[in-house]
Amino acid sequence: MSWLSSLKSVFSPATEVKEEEIQQVLQTYMLPNSENALKDRITQINVEGQVLQITINTFPAEADDLQKIHDDLADALEKCGINELNMHVIQQKIQLGGDDGHSCSNPKHSHEHSHNQPENKNLPPVVDASPKVEEDPNNPPIQKAAPQQRDVPKHPRIQNVIVVSSGKGGVGKSTTTVNIALALQKIGLKVGVLDADIYGPSIPTMLGNEGKTPKIEGENFVPLEAYGMAVLSIGHLIGAVNTPVAWRGAKATGAMMQLFNQTLWPDLDVLVIDMPPGTGDIQLTLAQRIPVTGAVIVTTPQNVALMDAVKGIELFNKVNIPVIGVVENMSTHICSNCGHEEQIFGTGGGDKLSEQYQIPLLGRLPLDVKIRENVDAGTPSVMLNDEIAEKYVSIAQKIAQKLPKVEKDQKRIF
Repeated sequence: MSWLSSLKSVFSPATEVKEEEIQQVLQTYMLPNSENALKDRITQINVEGQVLQITINTFPAEADDLQKIHDDLADALEKCGINELNMHVIQQKIQLGGDDGHSCSNPKHSHEHSHNQPENKNLPPVVDASPKVEEDPNNPPIQKAAPQQRDVPKHPRIQNVIVVSSGKGGVGKSTTTVNIALALQKIGLKVGVLDADIYGPSIPTMLGNEGKTPKIEGENFVPLEAYGMAVLSIGHLIGAVNTPVAWRGAKATGAMMQLFNQTLWPDLDVLVIDMPPGTGDIQLTLAQRIPVTGAVIVTTPQNVALMDAVKGIELFNKVNIPVIGVVENMSTHICSNCGHEEQIFGTGGGDKLSEQYQIPLLGRLPLDVKIRENVDAGTPSVMLNDEIAEKYVSIAQKIAQKLPKVEKDQKRIF
């Protein structure tokens, strides 16, 4: 199947994406400084929504032109409804006497190439000692320069975005998210919650609105309400709780951006985003497209969890997102029968991260059966105002102190 047939077979029916114009761009584009057409180099193509993925063959001599090729195509395809172009490059080996990707019609050049061949047939053939450029399967797609956090425009109705993240699953990140959000609201802030854990959304269950679906107004979601907070999760959109979200990275990141951008969020002091575990596509997309005030890292004292938490901190450092602090969850276990306290997952993990990266340890939370029972029932500890709630409120106060102060508009009456 040719790439053109492939394009037709996978093309999204979305009206804003113009198939014929995309075909025209790909078929007529000529490679820079060359008489070669791009269409002869395309080996694979795929369209998912408004994201176009393309694979092309190139030669070493064309290395300096790759960014221009991508930028030219991205600009042209944007007019056809393509918002993101991922161009994968497979670099062919240098072939002695073969086509290096550029046309050469100068007889002098041709003569000089042949002059390097041995004239004595009894001599061994000349061996090209130049290094052979092998295909690099790990070579990432060439894209436009990724936007920096400082370049991402602020949401018109959201003052601060706080992401709650963990390097691995199973450390209580979502439980911590809902309780921190409620605690921030308790100390007087207007708070919303976005569940960006696309593959494992649990926020609807923890906030007691599982099974509810948002209304649609003018192609925008109206967030649901939970304990006075505006809330939205992919779990509110997929129906049954046992429905898997079997999406590739591009579709998952697209869903997250849609939840953020196409939701009628009210005026918020803080939007708390529950991130998926790890350091993958969603984290990188968020860093490039959503203005983030800071990140909160959730970990347990266990060494394995700390190793993954370090990766999360390093990622946020690379993309210039400040780490507000670390929450050490499951710090100690309290027996529900006798009240005995035991450090099941070890001790001092949060202190080590705090010291290593010079970031605050926001608080320690116990491994208490009541915390789990409360979120399973859709009534988090902060709502019940139990003895654990004070710990979450203390963490929220430390986070609030790190938020930039917003100066009141003197022209406004209220």
